[in-house]
Amino acid sequence: MTNSRIAWPSLKRNLVAILRGIKPEEIEGVVAGLLEAGFEAIEVPLNSPEPFVSIEKARRLAPGSCLIGAGTVLDVAQVDRLNDVGGNLLVTPNVEPAVIQRAVGHGMVTMPGVFTATEALLAAKSGAAALKFFPASALGPAGISAISAILPKGLPIGAVGGVSDADFAAYLKVGVTCFGLGSSLYKPGDSASVVAEKAKRTIAAYDAAVSA
Repeated sequence: MTNSRIAWPSLKRNLVAILRGIKPEEIEGVVAGLLEAGFEAIEVPLNSPEPFVSIEKARRLAPGSCLIGAGTVLDVAQVDRLNDVGGNLLVTPNVEPAVIQRAVGHGMVTMPGVFTATEALLAAKSGAAALKFFPASALGPAGISAISAILPKGLPIGAVGGVSDADFAAYLKVGVTCFGLGSSLYKPGDSASVVAEKAKRTIAAYDAAVSA
């Protein structure tokens, strides 16, 4: 186990766009719309069609300060492949210390998925940059708040799964600082213009919730 970690960067908005199911021929238009709206973190889950092709295209399009990477990463070979295409964000559905540590070794920002206090503490010990409570809709703000009380101070907490812009305020109140947005932002087949419009509404809702 290691105490080394790559810290979560200082983003204007801690919102991760999850593009599950996107195709390589769609990625550039969708990513351009997300970046223009104000997103600085984009995840392509590895159960999407040709995900590494999409990630490489997104990485070339996005500024270096943006987080571009993969979700649903399950083994170290996938971590290495992600590094090969320039990804700097790793998101997992579970806690696999070897995966987290390999990603840290590549200089990636890591956000493993957790649901229990045991998983959350193991992820933190393994070097996670942030925690992804998933599915957040099952735990709710109260459940996440209860677990976060025993976590290392300053470790960013994210809510992913069944979360939309309507939920920002409730989660922010209990200390959640990051949100992963999937189907509320992108569904397979959505056009770039549709995603861009959703992205603009999401950014506006987040800004309003933060400033409230």
